[in-house]
Amino acid sequence: MIEHDSFITGETLAKYYDLNKKKKEIEQEMNQLKNLFHTYFDQQVGSDEKGEIKDGGYKLQRQIRKKEKFNDEITVNRLEELKLNDLIKVVKIPDKEKISSAISLGLLDENDLEGCRSTTFTAAISVKEV
Repeated sequence: MIEHDSFITGETLAKYYDLNKKKKEIEQEMNQLKNLFHTYFDQQVGSDEKGEIKDGGYKLQRQIRKKEKFNDEITVNRLEELKLNDLIKVVKIPDKEKISSAISLGLLDENDLEGCRSTTFTAAISVKEV
């Protein structure tokens, strides 16, 4: 049971629960409006095109961000065909599966990896009705 002098009370838990519920409802409604806006701009200016309208003292803008990325496997193969190996990065990273197997087989001792691992923790809050 929680003491009365605590900052955490049934009231604060209820408030958090209600606010979180409202937040989810608001996010859902905002996503519906965003979809409506995108549909409007797709029809008026085309998909992947920026647009702007003003109405009722508000301005709605759609910005388009373009992101290009190389397909790693295809690009590496093409560069190797062109004999341009200097344009290929070789990245050395530990193979977690092989390390685990080596430890299981006794080929590697846990102590050999002292200081090699980092652990992070993430805290999450959840309030539910009971």
